[in-house]
Formats: sequence, C-alpha cells, structure tokens
Amino acid sequence: MKTTLNLDEELLRRAKQHAAERGTTLTAVVEDALRARLHAAPARGRFRLAFPVVAGRRPPPVDPADRDALEDRMAEQA
Repeated sequence: MKTTLNLDEELLRRAKQHAAERGTTLTAVVEDALRARLHAAPARGRFRLAFPVVAGRRPPPVDPADRDALEDRMAEQA
C-alpha cells in the first residue's frame, strides 16, 4: 500500500543511509522500525480517572444562585 509520510530531513537521510548500507529499501527499513516499535509498545489498560479526596470542613450554606449572598460570603473570607 502506498502512503505519504512527512519525515524530519535528518531522520530520512539516516534511514536512507541505513538502507543503502544493508542493501535493502527504505520501505523495508520503515516497516521494520514500525514493527519493532509496535511490538515493543506495552499494552495499556483502560484509562481510569481518579479524583483526589480532600478532607475538609463543610462549606457554609450559601445558595449558589444568590449572587449577593455569594459575594458577601467571599468578602467575609477575604
């Protein structure tokens, strides 16, 4: 299958040199590198987000919809 890759110029130069030194193609070098990388990649488990639990005191009873009460409470703590 044909595909297009945008590679770093120095990396491409080194890959071509590597292929020439071994008498193989650039395609073979890229395929071998991809196989090695994918084979070495550790299998990841399912992502699980853990929320930290912080012990604290109970917040004061303020209605979040009451802007004036919220502002008053914030001013008290400032």
